[in-house]
This record gives sequence, C-alpha cells and structure tokens, in this order.
Amino acid sequence: MKTILEKPHIKGFIPFGLAAFLVGLVGGFTSLLGPAFVEELNLPYNNTTWTALAMAMSTAAFAPILGKLGDIIGRRVTLLIGIVVFALGNVLTAIAPSLLFMLLARFIVGMGTAAIAPVVMSYIVTEFPRDKIAKGFALYMFVSSISVIFGPTLGGLIIEYFNWRTMIWVCVVISVIIFLLCLMIGNKKPTVKNDIKNFDGIGAVFILIFFSLLLCVPSFGQNFGWQSKQFLIVLIASIISGIGLCIAEKRATNPIIQWLFVKRKAFILSVLALFLTQGLMQANMTNVIIFVNYTQPQNSIISGYAISIMYIGMSLGAVILGPLADRYEPKKVLAGSLTLTGIGSAIMLLFTENSSVLLLAASLGLLGFGLGGNGTIFMKVVLSGVPLENSGAGTGTYGLFRDLAAPFGVAVFVPMFTNRASTLINSGATEITAAIDSVKTLALVEIACIVTGIITVLFLPKIHNKKGETL
Repeated sequence: MKTILEKPHIKGFIPFGLAAFLVGLVGGFTSLLGPAFVEELNLPYNNTTWTALAMAMSTAAFAPILGKLGDIIGRRVTLLIGIVVFALGNVLTAIAPSLLFMLLARFIVGMGTAAIAPVVMSYIVTEFPRDKIAKGFALYMFVSSISVIFGPTLGGLIIEYFNWRTMIWVCVVISVIIFLLCLMIGNKKPTVKNDIKNFDGIGAVFILIFFSLLLCVPSFGQNFGWQSKQFLIVLIASIISGIGLCIAEKRATNPIIQWLFVKRKAFILSVLALFLTQGLMQANMTNVIIFVNYTQPQNSIISGYAISIMYIGMSLGAVILGPLADRYEPKKVLAGSLTLTGIGSAIMLLFTENSSVLLLAASLGLLGFGLGGNGTIFMKVVLSGVPLENSGAGTGTYGLFRDLAAPFGVAVFVPMFTNRASTLINSGATEITAAIDSVKTLALVEIACIVTGIITVLFLPKIHNKKGETL
C-alpha cells in the first residue's frame, strides 16, 4: 500500500477520489429521498420525477461551465468549492418545507456535483501517465460505483429507525468530514492556467438554459404527453436557446464548448453509443422493479437484491474491463463489454411470473458489468484527445453528454415497458401476462440498440499504434 501511495499521480488523486466517493455515497443515500419526501408531504408519487430532474439539470448543465472554471482558478480550489456547495444543497434539502424549496435544494446539490466530476476526470487526464489513463478512470468508476452500493441500505435503515431528514443530516456530516480531509491533504500548489477575464459568461448562460431545457424535454413528454402544451413550450424554448448557444459560442474568444474537441469522430461516435446503451442502466433498474411489482407484489424485495448486484457488477466491470483499454485497442474491448451488456438484456427474454432473484441478478449483474467497463473505456477514448490546457472544459463537456444519456434511456425505455403493459391490460390481458410480454418486447428492442452500439464503436479511430502504445 505504501508503494502505491508513493506514486505521485496516485497520491495526488486521494482528495479527488474522496470527493468521488462522497458523491457516490450520498447519491446512494438519496436514491430513497424522493419517495420518502413526497410521502411526508402527501404529494402525488410522480413528483419524485421533479426532485430527480432538478438535480440532473444542474449536474449536466453546469458540468462544462464549472469544468472551465477549474481550468481558470485551479482544480483544487474548484473541488473544495464544489464540496461546500454540495454540502449546502444537502443542508437545504434537510430543512425543505415544500416541493419548490426541495427543487431548489436538489438543484444546488447538482451544482456541487457538477463542480466535482469534471476536475476529477481532468486530474486523471493531465496527471496520470499516458499508458495508465484507463486505469485511472477505472479507479474513478470503481470508487464512485462501490460507494453507491452501501448508500441505499444504510439510508433505508436510517429512514426506518428515524426519518429521511436524519438521513440527509448524516450526508451533511459526511460532506463536512470529506471537505476537511481534502483541505488537509493533496497538492496545494496553485494551478491557475487562464485569466478570469477570458471566461465565456454569455456562453455559460446559454449552456445552462439550453441543456437544462433539453433535459426537461423527455421528462415533460413522458409526464404531460408528447403533444401537450407544456412539452411543446419546453421543446420550442430549447430549440431557440440552442440557436443562441451556437451563436454565442461562435463569437466567444475562449468558448466553453471546445468545438474542435466535440466534432471529432471519437467524441461523436462515443456519445452516440452512450445514448444507445448507457441509459439501459437506469431504465432496466426501474423496469425490473415495475416487473416484480406486477408479477410478484408479495416478494418485491428481490428487485432490491438484484439492483445491488447490478452496482457490484458495475464496480467489477470498471476495474476488470476498464484497464484492458490501456493494453488493447479500446474499441475491441468496447465491443466485448457491449456484448456482455447485450447478454444481460437477452436474459430478460427468460423472465417469467416466478423469476428468481438469481435470474434477475444475472440479467442486471451482467448489464452492470458491461456498462461499468463501457463507462471507463469511453472516457479513455473521448478524453485522450482533450487539450490539456482546457482539460476541465473538455471533461465537463463529455460529462454533460454522459449525464444526458441516462435520462434519455429512462424517457425511452421505461414508457416503452409501462405503456405496452397498460395497453395489454386494457385489452383484457392479466397484469402478469402483460408484464411478461412487455419485458420481452423491451429486451428485443434493447438488443437491437446494443447491436447498433457495437457497430458504432467499431468505427471509432484507433487509440493504440502497431506497437500497442497510446497515440
């Protein structure tokens, strides 16, 4: 252990790893927040969508903005500010008296997350040896996903014996402890790289507006209807703000969105594959819960076990498959990890009304294993070409699109399952028959998406040369 910590890039990673652990652990805790909050205030259950969306909006939209800030004021300062904002958001969450107040609180938590994630990835890109970058991302993914595993269990126990507000105060205490640890350790050398006068303020405003609205599009369509007034207003507003963003960034001296970086084949194809496959995680997790509620309402706890195994699979996929991208051509490793994801989805074709926890766990476990590897390797592929002087903005931009992939998957695949089940039930089918038919139809669509994703990654540019060295 001492030998490992003597490596400068590993020792310097400690505060960034602690921050990643904080975000994952608290994220696991607060996965139980939405249902508990709306139950306390006697709100309709669908309001959990808005609490999750408020945080997702700021996490995604602020990522490139705060990543760019990290390039200007330094990663260490940005990291510490991010943890403070993250803690403040959780304090406000703990005292939230209403839905509107809660939405503001979760939005602030997302801002803290958006400040932390890009600087963690930026540190790996700039400080890890070129032939160890995939291992660095694997370490980041492992720390993030392994910490999530404990959150729901510990959070559930706290809620059961106390209440959800106590659970959030525990998250605040953990945030303060992590802040103090990060303050005491790590490289205190300033890393200022750019003049704050060059910060693209107008671009930042348009980025925040456009991507926040873009993230609302699938949620509004899903909840209000794809032809509703609410959905059309959000859609039109997002298009207008998108045009404004393009104009603002084109005129900016030092734009936040680095178009030369974004327009590369490695970025475009990776993001396309992410949208086709990475959203399956949240979607299948939700759909398995719904499937079990339909078919085995008396035994719904088995879905919780299966989801825990999915997160374990993600952790293992990150540390086992991810580092292979340092030794072998990443797109070949991606094809293999996506194949595992496809097998996990194909197991859903075997689901019955009496599916055991082993079958559910096999499906989600393999899915998580493949996605854990995918997430690590895509970071290697996309961020290998990021300009080091703009690494924060580059990693933040990638983080933005990565964070958009999961809501996209939920917006597409969850309604695909629930709407088909409802249609079949309305046609006279039993809930069990409808659920089985719907989950198998969903599996076929997901397999088609994964096959398309595999074909997409095969067109990615090579990362290694003939000698196996990173280009």
